[in-house]
Amino acid sequence: PTPSFLLLATAITMTVARAFSRSRVLLAPGRTDVSPHMVKWWGKLVPDKGQVTRHLSPYEQHPVMPWLHTFPKKMVDRAPYYIPYVGGSIVFCYLLTTWADGVDAAEDRKHRF
Repeated sequence: PTPSFLLLATAITMTVARAFSRSRVLLAPGRTDVSPHMVKWWGKLVPDKGQVTRHLSPYEQHPVMPWLHTFPKKMVDRAPYYIPYVGGSIVFCYLLTTWADGVDAAEDRKHRF
């Protein structure tokens, strides 16, 4: 064989190999438990052969219950820290509202005939 023939044969072989490397494989054995576009994503997953090691029923989940059990104790523990801020705000708002009502009533009486 001449060198040009070998070069041409090599080029054709490489082109054919590249063409088939990018084409879709049809009727090939593959995974049937996942979608074809997710095979690479789930490729490392080891099947468990039907054995369930952990199971949590959605009807047995209680996402709020631990908070409800600890809420009273946390409220009592944190109350001394928050009382000056919350209580002070409530007292200030009450006094300001009482003062504003008094000033408004005095102004209303001042403009009577």
